[in-house]
Amino acid sequence: MREMGELWSQLGSLMATIMFVYAMYEQFFPHHLRVYVRKYTQRFTRLMYPYIQISFPEFSGERLKRSEAYTAIRTYLSANSSQRAQRLKAEVDQGRQDSVVLSMDDNEEITDEFHGVKLWWSANYTLPRTQSFSFYPSSEEKRFLTLTFHRRHRHLITTSYIQHVLKKGRAIAVDNRKLKLYTNNPSNDWYGWKRTKWSHVNFEHPSRFDTLAMDPKKKEEIVKDLERFKTGEKYYAKVGKAWKRGYLLYGPPGTGKSSMIAAMANYMNYDVYDLELTAVKENTELRKLLIETSSKSIIVIEDIDCSLDLTGQRKKKKEKKDEDGEEKQKNNPVKKAEEEEKKESKVTLSGLLNFIDGIWSACGGERIIIFTTNFVEKLDPALIRRGRMDKHIEMSYCGYEAFKVLAKNYLEVESHSLFPTIEKLMGETNISPADVAENLMPKSADEDPEICLKSLIESLEEAKKKAEEEAEKKAKEDKKENEKKELVKDEKVEASEKSGEEVKENGIH
Repeated sequence: MREMGELWSQLGSLMATIMFVYAMYEQFFPHHLRVYVRKYTQRFTRLMYPYIQISFPEFSGERLKRSEAYTAIRTYLSANSSQRAQRLKAEVDQGRQDSVVLSMDDNEEITDEFHGVKLWWSANYTLPRTQSFSFYPSSEEKRFLTLTFHRRHRHLITTSYIQHVLKKGRAIAVDNRKLKLYTNNPSNDWYGWKRTKWSHVNFEHPSRFDTLAMDPKKKEEIVKDLERFKTGEKYYAKVGKAWKRGYLLYGPPGTGKSSMIAAMANYMNYDVYDLELTAVKENTELRKLLIETSSKSIIVIEDIDCSLDLTGQRKKKKEKKDEDGEEKQKNNPVKKAEEEEKKESKVTLSGLLNFIDGIWSACGGERIIIFTTNFVEKLDPALIRRGRMDKHIEMSYCGYEAFKVLAKNYLEVESHSLFPTIEKLMGETNISPADVAENLMPKSADEDPEICLKSLIESLEEAKKKAEEEAEKKAKEDKKENEKKELVKDEKVEASEKSGEEVKENGIH
């Protein structure tokens, strides 16, 4: 025991001596000489230490934006950390409040293997030595992930493994992500350290192609088109086109245009950007919004014929103003500011065309652009030509095949004795899928499928009767109009003949 005590005493004395010498070295040794000593010490250490380390900081860039590489690697490691790490950190998933995401805790290390090569990943953080002021607040802790591997595997790790991790991490993030529904903010809210051009909520629309009231053949055609687009990155690059596709959804109200968009988003696993054109002041803002959208997304402009008078903006509109009112506005800065705020959007047809199909449309890939309208004939042909709106999808009235889909969804009925009657009536009148769904939805627990189907038959008969009355009324109006035209024509003929007779009589006298 006495020998052990002496050993510890000597060890303590040695450590104290080393600390004293190091303190004297740091205090009195010239800085430029210390730089040389450190450089040659590191070279000597590298000769003895055969491992290489690569660090991936959490934030990078001029304004310390979150690193995409760090996020992808962290996602990749999170998928394996719960099985390999001993100390884990749990965080509530922002997209799914009822689930927890597990990741490596600070200063924890896990191993990975790639083509038989063993590697080590560790999560670390450092605290800044000095306090600094910034207009862009960030955490004081600087976190980073460190990859350690033997130097003989440098080429494999730097050329293959890191790319493998990034690709795998992004794929896992796409599979696990919660879809978002975005809407554009007014440009007044774009500035400041909390600036954002888009606000979002979780996208939880339940619409799917299975539940969509549409002819099965038409649905299958759309699904195949989406699949071809999703796997067409190399094809688009080969033909020299930006990886995007445009869809025009047109048809009467209530035919399921919004449900079609939701079904597309759920099928493709894409975020949805609902672009409100009236909130965009000019073409420059429109381009900025486009840049801020992500890949794997659907950009939607609903009721585009009502959003802006795009065709009318090709000609300058002159508004008549009262001179006194104009003079008052000039002298009243408050009124002037209010008028400026209420001023119509300056987005032009040319700006929208460049947004869809111009040079800026290629900044990012795998995007779908969708326009919806109730009146396709009102749109400028340049806006909906092929190449911009590549596929035109007519959302028509409910047919018998679409009705069977709705009957299965709402009533869990695939056949019924009333189906032939409904099929006959649907062939004779127009009714929207929304109206059919409303009739098929049970209003109470006592209503059975037969009551709902009878309610639909009544609505169809009512719609048929109304259509016949309108057709009869129109026929009568057309008849009256034709009779009126004939009467005017006869009067003109009589007047012409009378004029001719007067000329003849005057000629005789």
